[in-house]
Amino acid sequence: MKLKIALALTCALAQPVSAWAATPPSVEQASANLAKTGPIENFDLSELADGVKDGIFNSEAITAAYLARIAAVDDSGPTLSAVIATFPDALEQARAMDAELRAGKFRGPMHGIPILVKDNVEVAGPIPTTAGSLALAGNITNRDAPLIARLREAGAIILGKTNLSEWANIRSDNSTSGWSAVGGLTKNPHALDRNACGSSSGSGSAAAAGLAAGTIGTETDGSITCPAGVNGVVGFKPTVGLVSRRYVVPISHSQDTAGPMTRSVRDAAIMLTAMAGSDPQDAATTEADNWRGDYTSGLALDALKGMRIGVIRAPTADAALFDAAIAKLTAGGAEIVILDASKIDRQKIGQGEFKVLLAELKADLAGYLQGLPQGLVPHKTLADIVAFNKANADKELQHFGQDTFEMADKEKGLDDPAYLEALATSRGLASNALNQMFANNKVDVIIAQTNGPAWLSTLGKGDAFSGPSASQLPAVAGFPHLTVPMGLSSGLPVGLSFIGPKWHDHNVLKAGYAYEQLSKARVAPKFAASLENK
Repeated sequence: MKLKIALALTCALAQPVSAWAATPPSVEQASANLAKTGPIENFDLSELADGVKDGIFNSEAITAAYLARIAAVDDSGPTLSAVIATFPDALEQARAMDAELRAGKFRGPMHGIPILVKDNVEVAGPIPTTAGSLALAGNITNRDAPLIARLREAGAIILGKTNLSEWANIRSDNSTSGWSAVGGLTKNPHALDRNACGSSSGSGSAAAAGLAAGTIGTETDGSITCPAGVNGVVGFKPTVGLVSRRYVVPISHSQDTAGPMTRSVRDAAIMLTAMAGSDPQDAATTEADNWRGDYTSGLALDALKGMRIGVIRAPTADAALFDAAIAKLTAGGAEIVILDASKIDRQKIGQGEFKVLLAELKADLAGYLQGLPQGLVPHKTLADIVAFNKANADKELQHFGQDTFEMADKEKGLDDPAYLEALATSRGLASNALNQMFANNKVDVIIAQTNGPAWLSTLGKGDAFSGPSASQLPAVAGFPHLTVPMGLSSGLPVGLSFIGPKWHDHNVLKAGYAYEQLSKARVAPKFAASLENK
């Protein structure tokens, strides 16, 4: 049975509540209105928000429809395994939001809108935050991560937790993305034998399959943008530090961030508006309040006019799709500048990044485990997790090992000169490469192909990534990275990436929105058993 959480409407980072003038519909009338206008999986978040605002829909009807959709598609039918659990009080949360509307209070476009959250982000209530590992099966902290508290204050309904690549895909270099001991293997709704990528596999699959109005993913390097790309949805990795990481199971304080995964760019902007902001207990977010705002403002078809867009080409079988995307941007008024990225030392960046991730994983995970409420989890260090996995190898290590964990556990610490050199080298090379391309070519954003099409899931054989990846430079530099559906390659989705300078998240969303409106390239999944032999 799917589970769910308790209502929490107070937040130290409160946002203003405005008056509401529409007449709230009854549950029966709202359900009838939903049924008339289409199945729940066809609605964008913004369309549901408009319906709530206009008195056509209500939160209880919307939430009930999503719970039914999860039961029909995730628990049975295609059985995506995208959702680990739903909170038992989801409808109770929704009724509370509807009661506020009847009292004349409207919190904004997230009011009463159900979302799903990746299961490495803490949410108050009876569901543990496991990061997909049985080692954290007792991790019921009864606290909201600040990003969740902000979403609640904006009116969001926390519907449930999504599956993920266990430990956010850092346990082994031979892992199969989308698999966790807690949630099993997430399926791609476009072809059920294809991979959903990771580590935010459940969030990407759920967003594509219409299991919630929006989902939350997290990224260290590619963990939002790759699953968004291969599942054919929008994914946004903000500037590192725009969204608090407190009470999120960590890999790397240098690169970790949470972000929205949605059906449209506007939906992502709505969610980011609620999520963003400074947290005094996350030093990386010190400047966030200086940059946060309404990210939906300025989203317009003509945003490309006068914009200079840099283009990074990579060897790919999807050149025709990429060329068509460039043509759309040109038609929208953008000036295209071809960039030379051949001299970027990606191998050196990658070597430094890997050293950084190993060292920070050991230190940051220990900090997280030792900061948990007493009595929940006996493990206090990465070494403890390694020992747990060995003791429970039949469940935890049945498909792949923990070689990366074992390497990380040998790291000397965050004052190790080798770590500090790797951090300075990788971050410096990535940041300088991007900043020089922006400055020398006077471009506002950079585009590249996000990903190749999804590969066959083969448990025990690792991942067979195909095509290019645009994630490394913005991930290591901490810059914003948006992916928008670009079309189908051999029947499977691929994305177009928009990368901006640090803190230029709003400009990236504007460019991505205009392209999205010109291209209309998102394709609904068909839940095909396989695309082989077609």
